[in-house]
Amino acid sequence: MTPMPRAVAPVREWPLAARIALREVRGGLGALRLLFICLLLGVLAMAGVGSLATAIGKGLQEQGQSILGADVEAQLTQRGPTPDELATLDGFGGTRSDNIKMRAMVRGETGAAAGRQLLAELKAVDGRWPVYGAADVAGGGGNAAVQAALGRGAVVAQDLATQKGLRVGDEVGIGEARMPVAAILTLEPDKAGEGFTFGPSVLISMERLAETALVQPGSLYRHHVKLKLPPGADAVAVREAIEKAHPDAGWRLADSKDGAPGVRRFVERLGQFLTLVSLTALAVAGVGVGDGVRSYLDRKAGTIATLKALGGSSSLVLKAYLLLVGGVALAAAMLGALLGAAVPWVVVQVAGDALPVPPALGLHWAPMLTAIAFGLLVALAFAVPPLARAGALPAQRIFRGSVEAWPWPSVRALAVALGAGAVVAALAVWQADERIFAAGFLGGAAAVLLLLFGAGTLVRRGAARLPRPRKVLPRLALSNLHRPGAMTRQLVVALGLGLSLFATLAFIETSFNAELRKTVPDKAPGFFLLDLPKEDEPRFRATLPTGSELTMVPSLRGPVTAVNGVPASELKDVPEGSYVLRGDRGLTWAAEVPKGNRIVAGKWWPKDYAGPPLVSMDAEQAALLGLKVGDSITVSVLGVEITATIASLREVDWDSMGFNFVLVYDPATLRDAPYSWMATVTPPDAAEAGFTGTVSRAFPTVSVVKVKDVLDEVGDLVRQMGIAVRAAASVAILAGIAVLVGALASQARARIRDNVILKTLGATRRQLMTAAGLEYAGLGLLVSGIALLLGGIAGWIVVTQVLKFVWAPDWGVALATVLAGAAVTLVLGLAGAWAALGAKVAGVLREN
Repeated sequence: MTPMPRAVAPVREWPLAARIALREVRGGLGALRLLFICLLLGVLAMAGVGSLATAIGKGLQEQGQSILGADVEAQLTQRGPTPDELATLDGFGGTRSDNIKMRAMVRGETGAAAGRQLLAELKAVDGRWPVYGAADVAGGGGNAAVQAALGRGAVVAQDLATQKGLRVGDEVGIGEARMPVAAILTLEPDKAGEGFTFGPSVLISMERLAETALVQPGSLYRHHVKLKLPPGADAVAVREAIEKAHPDAGWRLADSKDGAPGVRRFVERLGQFLTLVSLTALAVAGVGVGDGVRSYLDRKAGTIATLKALGGSSSLVLKAYLLLVGGVALAAAMLGALLGAAVPWVVVQVAGDALPVPPALGLHWAPMLTAIAFGLLVALAFAVPPLARAGALPAQRIFRGSVEAWPWPSVRALAVALGAGAVVAALAVWQADERIFAAGFLGGAAAVLLLLFGAGTLVRRGAARLPRPRKVLPRLALSNLHRPGAMTRQLVVALGLGLSLFATLAFIETSFNAELRKTVPDKAPGFFLLDLPKEDEPRFRATLPTGSELTMVPSLRGPVTAVNGVPASELKDVPEGSYVLRGDRGLTWAAEVPKGNRIVAGKWWPKDYAGPPLVSMDAEQAALLGLKVGDSITVSVLGVEITATIASLREVDWDSMGFNFVLVYDPATLRDAPYSWMATVTPPDAAEAGFTGTVSRAFPTVSVVKVKDVLDEVGDLVRQMGIAVRAAASVAILAGIAVLVGALASQARARIRDNVILKTLGATRRQLMTAAGLEYAGLGLLVSGIALLLGGIAGWIVVTQVLKFVWAPDWGVALATVLAGAAVTLVLGLAGAWAALGAKVAGVLREN
């Protein structure tokens, strides 16, 4: 009897395993193409999101001086710097430039724009603006041309000129002044650092600002002092020194290292959310990785059994195919990372104007390597179980016609897979800024995956236990769902996760649109009016059209400078959501509880109260700072610090579309301070068209904001974010479709012999296609229902708990979305069945 070959020595296993893997590569990737495509898509999504966020972040850093327009900026509200403050600012050397910004109505006085008004952002600049970056006007000439034009009149932004038909030489009214349009502004270097604005820019010289009479006691304006430091000066150190020298100035200081903190925070948060969405896409890709490896190894079962029959150990088989799968995964991850690195270039070409700043284009290695690492870990987690099962495959399988079931992976293999998945989750949470949110998102995605896996198992087992239909074709369709080798579970997971994502987005978007469409018009006034001088209140009321709905509140602004006697700059561990400490706050006073507010702690002051300063604070902001009734808070109003005791905490209905304030004072505290009026007006429909012109002519210093225009801008911003989210989610859908196609193709190959036998017994192609149609239509409808349920739960959580909106989805849109998924399943399933039916009967019988 010939002795069995001895097993290959362990020391030689890796080189031999590499040789076997190379031979398999030369034989073709086969089903590993599914692994390649799915992993490429998942890594592409993550690398693309990371590269774009990094490019914008680096753009903010590299262009910090131009975006801020300075090395260091000091911003004051409703006042200019004192002589002592100016001495400190000038003490650092370099160049100082002053400008004043505010909202103002621009009226066309002559030319095509005569009689037309538009709210604009007015910027009065001195002769040294801009100290960094390049401004320009139509016709060129740079900074010198801009300053020359400012000496002749107003310089208006291109958007304003286009909207109102303004041309050089036309006269415009700004406040109480009239001046010619001297040039059209085409480049404003520090525009990006200003954040959200209500209109295009209009520049005038600082010397002509007094002519407009816009700067009055109580007017809402911001005085910016911009410093260009000497070479070698440390902007951060200078900012800290200014803050230390005048801790109670109430100004907002910024340096070029973080020139646009609001933009940075927005980009970071959106980038984090999209990264989590791309991780979900990578999880879907992982399902494809597992299916691709399983399908590939199933077709290689004979080769594996032969290797083991010739003396190859389970370890050798595992190492050989681990090297093969790892090589394919690495190639897919690297190519996906390279394609993802090109996303910033693509976004610049397609939607560059929508970006807050020009991104720093280039290869950003950190997000690329991070995406590759995540991709390889996900591939490891999903590939190890089928690889371990292949290693444990008994050699006798080849002699039993491949009818023996695959063994389950060992506990060790499952531990490796779970460990890799845990590392992915831990890394994702660790690098997130809001780790609780990240953990909740990933936990929700994992729960959905487990639910879909369980649903697939229940579908398969339920189909096996259902009564057998009497008709042949329905009976055949039902048996296909639970027959040996059926891919029912994989199809449910792949299709269900993708459809759940799209159903969730449909629920969120339709609820948000319903909020704007239904809730807002019922509550929103027609116009907001700002900076109405307090002495003009009687004349303003008399000017309004008969039947107008009017609400007026006094308004001041000032920063919070101390909490319970501790300077705001010295507070530790301030929560991210505590915006009350960032910049200036709107302040008001009231004798009664404002409409839309509810006292939740403490009590309101009497109408005739005349004691020490009291304030009522928004309960949510108070909770973030750990404040309660009886604590104190200090604000700076026109350089005067006012410390008030918190008398009550209010629950504020912020979506009431009225004037809501975090801080509301008793009337005696602020009544004598310089203030202006803010008003909401809803004129009769017949008077709405001419309302802006009527108010602007009668009160040139008043800013009129049409609510519909603001809502349109907010809607555009939300739609842009929705496009970004859908783009990232679409990668998950593409990965899901790839998994679906792979599973269907694998299932079709497994059914070739069944179809041949049925055709031999007299079944027609039409009958077999009908059975496949019934199978996939039923499965698609079932998965669509599951996706609609899961998407509804996820959408409800986001809409009601995160966004705090009313749950008002359009079920028709969501239903159409998931039914489209059922249609895709049917089409792809029928395509796979048609291909399988094309196999020649004689050829298949000869091979088997």
